[in-house]
Amino acid sequence: MAGKLGKLALKPVNVGLGLAAGAVAGILFKEAWKLVSGDDDAPDAGDPDRGWVEILTAAALQGAIFAVVKAAVHRGGAIGTHKLTGTWPD
Repeated sequence: MAGKLGKLALKPVNVGLGLAAGAVAGILFKEAWKLVSGDDDAPDAGDPDRGWVEILTAAALQGAIFAVVKAAVHRGGAIGTHKLTGTWPD
């Protein structure tokens, strides 16, 4: 029963961490795009003035940044849970 209660108690923490990770990843992507392209605004897939290469490059960079941030937050959350509870989360 304690395991189920622990998982339930961690749900709001995980949701909050996920939202924060998304915000951080968005900021990192905007800054990375400025460095890569010199442009303040990343291209939108529906923008008729942007080419395929630029749009797909931005999408690949954004995906990579989001994946790295997500993995770091997930790993950090698992380590934190392990330190708090003594068990590795499922």
